[in-house]
Amino acid sequence: MSQLYYLVVKGKPEGPFTVTQLKQKGLKAADFVKTKEMVDYKEAHEVPELRQILGFKKPAVIPQYFGSFDQRLLAAVIDWLTVSGACIVPVFLIVLLSPRSLMSMVLTVSLLVLVPLLNLVYHVVFEAGQKQGTFGKQVLKIKVTNEQGAPISVAHALGRNLSKIFSVATFGIGYLFNFFNKRQQCLHDMIAGTLVVKDRLI
Repeated sequence: MSQLYYLVVKGKPEGPFTVTQLKQKGLKAADFVKTKEMVDYKEAHEVPELRQILGFKKPAVIPQYFGSFDQRLLAAVIDWLTVSGACIVPVFLIVLLSPRSLMSMVLTVSLLVLVPLLNLVYHVVFEAGQKQGTFGKQVLKIKVTNEQGAPISVAHALGRNLSKIFSVATFGIGYLFNFFNKRQQCLHDMIAGTLVVKDRLI
């Protein structure tokens, strides 16, 4: 059953109204509404039921705090250890137990391809996922968004991570861009139109 809502009209609460009645009244996204269970009034677009039924969009919150260079570096180290460990440990055990030196050599060389590829997939999946960040970023409480503060898609995450080629190709200078702009974007963030943000100052 749909909730009943009180609606602020000309500064005074009226109602309660059903969602259908609110729609008939021409409810706008910025109108203030409240149910009996709600502690305070909220704008209509902030209420999930009203967003779903009336088609309101929840505006993204413009980011105010951004991931610093040291946070991003530490997150990258954690991620590198995570991905490398997931690849190297099984290969090491196979090499250790395998008597054939050729297989050992092939497996060892394959790490040169496997680690970067798995690292790319790992970053894309996690940055486009619900947590909006890899394990390292989650530990440091930072996440990846678009420039409006909204989550990014898989395609956007792929573009962001492929753009890291330019940050590396500039001998790492692309990463130092983080120090010279207010939103602390690295070169690949600027190319992809992404931000690394945190909820508040720590």
